[in-house]
This record gives sequence, structure tokens and C-alpha cells, in this order.
Amino acid sequence: MTDARPAPPKISLVLADVDGTLLTKDKILTPRAADAVKALHDRGIRFAITSGRPPRGMAMLIDPLALRTPIAGFNGGVFVKPDLSVIQSRTLDPAAARQTVNLILDEKLDVWVYTADEWLIRNPDAPHVARETWTVKFEAKVVPEFTDAHLAHAVKIVGISDDLDRVAACEKRAQQELGDHASAARSQPYYLDVTNPDANKGAVVAELSKFLKIPFAEIATIGDMPNDILMFRKSGFSIAMGNSSDEVKAEASAVTDSNADDGFAKAMEAFILREGRKGGKDEK
Repeated sequence: MTDARPAPPKISLVLADVDGTLLTKDKILTPRAADAVKALHDRGIRFAITSGRPPRGMAMLIDPLALRTPIAGFNGGVFVKPDLSVIQSRTLDPAAARQTVNLILDEKLDVWVYTADEWLIRNPDAPHVARETWTVKFEAKVVPEFTDAHLAHAVKIVGISDDLDRVAACEKRAQQELGDHASAARSQPYYLDVTNPDANKGAVVAELSKFLKIPFAEIATIGDMPNDILMFRKSGFSIAMGNSSDEVKAEASAVTDSNADDGFAKAMEAFILREGRKGGKDEK
């Protein structure tokens, strides 16, 4: 692990990405990672998660991690309580949603549309559908096309392809053409997530700071993908996973090992749970 600069003397909240960070490649929460989160709670440091997943797709982590903080699904498009009741939801502008679908299809990627409570797809045999079903633990709804009624409630639109260069190119085009009307960033090398412009991981840090009354300087963030950079820039201390790209590592305060080698737990132990570290008062 490389520590680029020391962590602040007081950390009151750790905000973690899920896939590629908290979980292994096989979507497993290791015992060491679960123990690290328990140690955070015991030290009085709050713990929160954010992901491009829908909130339902993170429900399996709530009990094992004893989550008490708001959960930010869809990269901040929907905030829910640990009982999954909605605190706040941000949909895409319908015109921007339609433009996004057309742009992704024009770039020859497959498209998924998520509303607050549904996952809509066109082809159940398309790449990554089976894997995503296993990951989020619920089935997609197959539709022949995405109607205006669907897009009026779109919280996240995903472009999918195993041609990773094509996904990266689509990301750049979406950022250029959608401008301030949407946030577009890769959550995985093969997924391009498009959300409301105020639904991004930097905004997640800001919302949690407001919800929990914790200053940015006392928030630590950890992630692995380009869409995590915005939360790195908002937080007082940031950690990139060893499986991150050089672009992501360059934006972080520190770098840990990969998610294949318990990098999340090692980061908590090395940077956050060190002796003498002050924590905030945990939520009861």
C-alpha cells in the first residue's frame, strides 16, 4: 500500500463504493471486510455505501454490515433508509433520458433503464444481464422498447458492451453532448451510467455531510472507478483500490491493495483504524 499523505486526525464517516471495492470480483463480502466495518462502528466512525446498483441490489449488505446510515443507490439518484424507504429520488429529465438512449444505441451499446423500483431491458440474453441479475438479486422486466412513460421515471440509464474502448468512447461523447443535463461516468469498464446531473458520487458526499452533519474534512472515501473520483475530490481523505486505473489512483490520497487481496479491509486497518485516530459519535 502507498500512503500519499496522512489521513486527517479525525474521521467521522467512511463512504465506500461497493463493486470492485467493498466486494470481491465474485461479489463476496469477506469476513475481514465485515470485521473492518464492525471495528469502525466500535470506534464510533459511521459507515455508508454508495453504488451504481439500485437500492434493492444492496439490501443483502444491510444486516451483515449493520448499516444505519442512508444508502445511496444509482450513484446518488436514490437515497434510502436501511429499511429501503425512500428519502430522496432524482430522475433524469425526460428529454435527456431519450437523448441518452438514442446516443447509446447509436454507439452500438446495449441499453438498460432503471426506475426507482424497476430494471427494464430489451433482451434477456444480452451481455451481462444474467450476471447483473445474480448480483442485484432480482429479475429485470423485458420491454420491446423504452417508452416515454418509462423514461419519465428513469433514475439511471446504462450503456453496456464488452468492447471496453467503445464504452470509454461513449462516455466521452455522452459527457460532451449531454453537458449539464446529465452525469455520465463508467461504474465498471463495461458499464456507462447516466444519471441526473445532481446524482453523482461527489453529490453523495455532500448529501451525507448534510444528512449526518459531518464536515467534508472528516469524511474518508474509498473506490476503484472513474465515477469515484468526484467523491474523492469532495472528501477529506480518499483511498483508491489497487485494482483501480492509474487515472483513479492519481486522484486519491492513498492507494490500498486490490479487492482480490482484501484491499478494503487493509485500508481501514492502515489508514482509518490506527491507534489514536479519533472518530465521531456513532448513530444509535
